[in-house]
Amino acid sequence: MSTLFIVATPIGNLADISLRAITVLSNADLILAEDTRVTRTLLEHYNIKKELLSYHQHSGRGMIEKIISRLKQGQDIALVSDAGTPGINDPGNFLIQEILKEMPEIKVVAIPGANAAISALSISGFPTDKFTFLGFPPHKKGRQTFFRNIEDIAHTVVLYESKHRIIKALEQLKPLNRPLVVCRELTKQFETVYRGNVEEILLRLQGNNLLGEFVFVVGPKQKKKKTDEE
Repeated sequence: MSTLFIVATPIGNLADISLRAITVLSNADLILAEDTRVTRTLLEHYNIKKELLSYHQHSGRGMIEKIISRLKQGQDIALVSDAGTPGINDPGNFLIQEILKEMPEIKVVAIPGANAAISALSISGFPTDKFTFLGFPPHKKGRQTFFRNIEDIAHTVVLYESKHRIIKALEQLKPLNRPLVVCRELTKQFETVYRGNVEEILLRLQGNNLLGEFVFVVGPKQKKKKTDEE
């Protein structure tokens, strides 16, 4: 029986890959990559020479059928994304769903590793026993509703944002009046962590600081202090 491995890869620093992930990628019959150019850089760094096939959010049914056919031939396949854990804010979950429809007995094995949301949470200092991950906000339609809905979530919230909309996102979070941690370029050379309220972070985010990839961690709602009358 073939195996589908879901392999987490570094989100920046190439050293952030597990020995198990290297072994799985080295032994797989085929590696599915979001962008083969990005993945090839990682594979070359670890001297892994394997067949690469592109699978991404725009891959059609024909590609999925091709992958299923390879699995039915008994081949072991590893799925990776450009960075982090496949299936998290990524089309990998849809591929797994479709494969399981055709091959319900197939082994799907997680090879854990880097993830930007969890990395940001781990250094936030906010409660993490309960949190909500929202991925990327919509670019236009539904964006205001997206940010308004965060007000209804009392616990910690994690979301991603593009460098093109980072300032806009901060402005939209301002009415919430909640503590915030913004992580830029996690694990990379220019990794920076900004802590404080929106105004404080906006003062520090200028020029080159707007470049890179961002993770927002919104602290939980502040509990209202009870008055003496209460």
